[in-house]
Amino acid sequence: MIAARVPVIVYVTPPGGRAASAGLFITEAAHIAVMAPNTNIGSAHAVSVGLPGIGGGEPDPVMMDKVTNDAVALIRGMAESRKRNVDWVEKAVRESANVTAKDALELNVIDLIAPDLATLLQQVNGRTVILGSGAEVTLATADVAPHVEGMNFIEDFLHKLSDPTVAAILMLIGINGMIFELASPGAILPGVVGGIALLLALFGLGMVPVNYAGLLFIMLAFILFVADIKMPTHGILTAGGIISLLLGAMILLSSATPYFAINWPAILTAIAATAAFFAFAIGKAARAQRRRVTTGREAMIGSVGVAKTPLGPDGMVYVHGEYWEAVAEDGSLEPGQRVQVVAMNGLRLLVRKV
Repeated sequence: MIAARVPVIVYVTPPGGRAASAGLFITEAAHIAVMAPNTNIGSAHAVSVGLPGIGGGEPDPVMMDKVTNDAVALIRGMAESRKRNVDWVEKAVRESANVTAKDALELNVIDLIAPDLATLLQQVNGRTVILGSGAEVTLATADVAPHVEGMNFIEDFLHKLSDPTVAAILMLIGINGMIFELASPGAILPGVVGGIALLLALFGLGMVPVNYAGLLFIMLAFILFVADIKMPTHGILTAGGIISLLLGAMILLSSATPYFAINWPAILTAIAATAAFFAFAIGKAARAQRRRVTTGREAMIGSVGVAKTPLGPDGMVYVHGEYWEAVAEDGSLEPGQRVQVVAMNGLRLLVRKV
């Protein structure tokens, strides 16, 4: 904006809006700064975002001083070049000063107050601004038709990914998908979806201040979930995983900055869905372990068949659609009598009368 080859007007709107933090810098960089009534500007003190200490603990005070002094020099230079109040903008950076649109106009922090865009275009018509190249340009905006240039599809998509709530949910989807693929190799789709979701989540989390201890808690939660599926512990590991997942979500994006707040109802719903999925999977695994074996040597024990020849004690029985050599535990059996398999020795069955 400082080096722009055309005049730039920044309009702080709608009423109730604000130009805080980086918004102050954007407004002061404009050739013409305009605010709508009932808006405010200021509060641009440097915070810990992107500085050492973001993962916990206090930021380095020397680094904070460097960042603050650099920000003050930048905004004083911009205000001076636009012939605005350099002392107040410095105060906004050092002390987080904040004023209303009316006060900003009186303090020479902005150039105009306009209730709407049409009024703004009328007010700036005929004003002369000096570009970064030194060229003077006179605005002719009285009869122009505004054209709104919003974000394109890619910009809008990446902007949505930077939402901490979206990034956190994508991470849950991604790890779920990867675990499903590892548990059932060859399913392919869960692995593909999970991998894409996980990479998108990492991109989104890279745009916001993340506490890596929270990330470790989330990883521990899924390790506990998988462990409970592989070796059921009556839900103890799952309970630990749910607690770890909640702690991870709380710590992961624990910034005090309101712009990075997460939507707790959405996150809790996603965590509940994840917990329900693993509880279902663990229940299925437990029932499968309790189910009677239906194949192999173990499946024969307890099976009921029919004696096909006299057993005294050796003979033939018919079990599971097959003829077997058998020995009668009772000593002797008649053909046609129902028998139950008691044991299996090689390919011979030990049976008793039912």
